[in-house]
Amino acid sequence: MKIGELSKRSGLSPHTLRYYEKSGLLKASGRSPSNYRVYNQDDLQSAKFIKRARDIGFSLDEVDTFLSIRSNLSAHVCAEAKQVAENKISEVTEKIEELKQALVALHRLSDACCGGDESAEYCTIIEALEKTDQQVK
Repeated sequence: MKIGELSKRSGLSPHTLRYYEKSGLLKASGRSPSNYRVYNQDDLQSAKFIKRARDIGFSLDEVDTFLSIRSNLSAHVCAEAKQVAENKISEVTEKIEELKQALVALHRLSDACCGGDESAEYCTIIEALEKTDQQVK
């Protein structure tokens, strides 16, 4: 199949598929006589695998690690994949905490503002953001 068909069947855009190919995550099985990329069923499964991993939030490097494990299952142990997942869990947990802190700060900014039709010269949100020597928390 050509890249357009792979795109439809995998849910990835042709641009993304080309990017993954340039990144080394995906390889076309071959080229047609007119030099079009040609993909087979295994390539489709790889593209879907990549998409699922990316949709969960894994980075390209993490996807590459999973693909390496997937390409030679008997040469790897499950602990390798688990470690990648555990690292991602820690990263996401940390990001959630940062987002919670940002939400609290946003609520404080919003709650301190009257939100009226008055001039913004005395807007508490703008004033708080102008203070470069302290964080808004």
